[in-house]
Amino acid sequence: MSKRELIAKGDIVDVYKEGDMVIKIFNENQPKTAALYEALTHSRVETTGLNVPVIHEVSKVDGKWAITMDHIEGKTLYQMMKENPENINKYVDDMVDLQLQVHSKNAPLLSKLKDKLQRQIKSVDCIDDNKRYEMLTRLETMPKHTKLCHCNFTPMNIIINDKGTFIVDWVAARQGNASADAGKTYLFLCLNFPEVAEIYLDTFCKKTNTKKKYVQDWLPIVAAAKLADGNPAEKELLMKWIDVFHYE
Repeated sequence: MSKRELIAKGDIVDVYKEGDMVIKIFNENQPKTAALYEALTHSRVETTGLNVPVIHEVSKVDGKWAITMDHIEGKTLYQMMKENPENINKYVDDMVDLQLQVHSKNAPLLSKLKDKLQRQIKSVDCIDDNKRYEMLTRLETMPKHTKLCHCNFTPMNIIINDKGTFIVDWVAARQGNASADAGKTYLFLCLNFPEVAEIYLDTFCKKTNTKKKYVQDWLPIVAAAKLADGNPAEKELLMKWIDVFHYE
């Protein structure tokens, strides 16, 4: 039997490599529903034909719930951006093309992105009731779409190898508005890769013929929802986005 190697450790799951498989082992305080819901969400994405890891098993490992799926070898797009900054524009161009490929798919059995954003905003206790009401009202008025949204579409979740380009980490996937998904990507880049954020937003809007203001209108909403993650390092920037209601 292949040796199990820890490759990532988190608050919810630890990720191990074992042979040509990855095993995501949920922490013992995580319920069965967490593993089953992630596996179901990912399996529904598999049916779209996108290049994603294939889930092989949901089981118990050492008394904890676990998901076993393909291990995708290769470099992340994030690694390539860091190693070859002179190619940033091309990498962002490719990244947006890949995201548009995701948005071209439909997965009608997935949960709705709007419903998740609403739950997250309601759960945040660091904004006052007036702001929460404003965010929920704005969310309700935004157009309802049913495109496949990754909802964590970042250069870290894009892996490239000699077999192609793969997208990983689909636990947050929902069906919804593509510009909301783009807003989530933009916020991630602002927080973690700021030199790429504006290039990304300009490229997305140009390729989709979308007015920048339309994506920007989603930013206070997705920022408020992201506060539910409870990451103190992100709070200051997210609160600034929540306070921005008008764009030129």
